[in-house]
Amino acid sequence: MSSITFTPLASAAAHQEKPFKFSGADFKRWQQKMLFYLTTLSLSRFLTEEPPVVTEGDTDTQRRTAVDAWNHSDFLCRNYILNSLDDVLYGVYCSVKTAKELWNSLEKKYKTEDAGVKKFIVGKFLDYKMVDAKTVMSQVQEIQIIIHDLIAEGMEINEPFQVAAIIEKLPQMWRDFKNYLKHKRKEQEGYGGRG
Repeated sequence: MSSITFTPLASAAAHQEKPFKFSGADFKRWQQKMLFYLTTLSLSRFLTEEPPVVTEGDTDTQRRTAVDAWNHSDFLCRNYILNSLDDVLYGVYCSVKTAKELWNSLEKKYKTEDAGVKKFIVGKFLDYKMVDAKTVMSQVQEIQIIIHDLIAEGMEINEPFQVAAIIEKLPQMWRDFKNYLKHKRKEQEGYGGRG
């Protein structure tokens, strides 16, 4: 009989799915990928757990062994995170003591900047105007991408609002068609249809 060696699938897959190096941009995406990566390594709990404490005179070897194991796993988690940062950020955050402190520091710094991204995307949506020089379909695709970005940032826009916004953004040359669509929508609302 021949012997077969099995490699744990999660462990093998985890090392292939390392997140991209975080350089300060796209924090939300990096954070989600990093969380998945740490979860596949069974290390994600160290992002939220407090380190266990052993008092000076405690001689319980089982407790000391558990603390040592926790410290080792936290060390691994912390260094997986650090190694997924670019060199500049690595230098900034390498002195942070635990994985939880590191995760919270990154979140505090870069989630705030993500709020600025939301404002930017909202502004882009509100300021978007269609022009006569480009095809309407290409511009509808552009605005759909902006709407997708809004939804990806956790902002929901219902379909009637999306339709009304696109109608409002039609170019000046389409004024008559724009008025026709507005009238048609009001008519549908009057008949109990979706507007």
